[in-house]
Amino acid sequence: MSQESLAAFVEAKATEFGIPGVAVGVWVDGREVFACHGVTNLENPLPVTQDTLFRLGSVTKTYTATALMRLVEAGQIELDAPVRRYVPEFALPDEEAAARITVRNLLNHTAGLNVRTASDTGDGDDALAAQVAQLAGIPLIAPVGARASYSQLGYNLAGRIVEKVTGLTYECAVASLLFEPLGMTHSFFAGDEVMTRRFAVGHNVGEDGALAVARRWKDSRGNNPGGGIVSSVADQLRWARFHLGDGCSESGARVMSAETLHRMAEPTVELRSSSMGDAVGIGWFLRDVDGVRVVGHGGSANGQFAELLTVPERGFAVAVASNAGPDSGPACNQAIVRWALQHYLGVADRDPQPLPYDPARIREFAGDYEIDAMMLTISMDEAGPKLAVQIKPELRASAGTELPPDLPPADFGLLPGGADDYIVTDGGLTGQRGFFTRDETGTVVGIDLAGRLFQRVHPA
Repeated sequence: MSQESLAAFVEAKATEFGIPGVAVGVWVDGREVFACHGVTNLENPLPVTQDTLFRLGSVTKTYTATALMRLVEAGQIELDAPVRRYVPEFALPDEEAAARITVRNLLNHTAGLNVRTASDTGDGDDALAAQVAQLAGIPLIAPVGARASYSQLGYNLAGRIVEKVTGLTYECAVASLLFEPLGMTHSFFAGDEVMTRRFAVGHNVGEDGALAVARRWKDSRGNNPGGGIVSSVADQLRWARFHLGDGCSESGARVMSAETLHRMAEPTVELRSSSMGDAVGIGWFLRDVDGVRVVGHGGSANGQFAELLTVPERGFAVAVASNAGPDSGPACNQAIVRWALQHYLGVADRDPQPLPYDPARIREFAGDYEIDAMMLTISMDEAGPKLAVQIKPELRASAGTELPPDLPPADFGLLPGGADDYIVTDGGLTGQRGFFTRDETGTVVGIDLAGRLFQRVHPA
């Protein structure tokens, strides 16, 4: 009955949100439960199965962090050592900051590095080295160690540490350290390894309002440590079981110590009003839901979204992968994860309710905010406040390749407590929480969304 209930819910949600294909795996009571619906590709359809390959985006960061922790256990890396011990050529415009950033700062997003500003550095074995070289021209967005701010660049730099310490490419190192000993036979980085197997393509809503295949399938190789893995939900459950277990593979071979794995799921820095979690561990986001600690990570790609969530104290995991864009994929995945928590564990994950619309309070937040690649605009009208996020037009013009679509402006509301916290209440960002930041004079200077600090550039 458990499998039938899961399958019925997955089919209903995929239909409701218009998802071409979705795969779900649940680990509960020591057994696997799978439910898959739809097709890999609207133009060239094949049924989605538990072994269908999806792009997992930033779920990859859990692999990069774990590979590094294997090297920590082996005595080859120290978490609190400066990055320059392993990558001497690492440079920033701020020389003192470059010398201070540690490996731990990269893994818990406290290095102050930007989200992602480096350009495509090609598909050669030198892709990561070339991206690290670009950091010399990219200023920090926050002082080292001052706060958590989600950074793709930080994890790509961590991937370069793996290369330097092992003498292998990042992809070969992860395969050797993790994929092979854990028996993850449906996990890859290279397109050549994926294209001979069943894999999903992304879909985005076109100008005509209909879903269309996303032609840009894979990100550049320099972004592999932060978001390049292609894998199946069956392999994701294998990955989750490893992190929930004693550090051994399914064959009983020791891969890591249970102590190190559990240490990765302990808080290292707190997060404020974030839908990503209450704290950052080492490669994982941690959150308390209905009195239970959950550990997980999400991921996004062009027209594909993934979620991996575990509940260590209950030996539970759920993995979801879907192939529709930002207007529907995240909402479908979130609904499935929440249903699984409620159905299997009796754990209710609910969004907080915002305060009634107060134009006077919203007015001081109105204006434009930006990160390296995106612009966020806060506006207001008689109906209420709006939050819009778009890829910068100049980036679209210069990209030379397809980029995901922008989302329409979404409703949001401030949360109780008077701390400038907010929640998005409709659209593809539904449930996303964040907060506005102020300087020492009380002036609004930024907004956090999805763990990213957007800095104010134009008040309304």
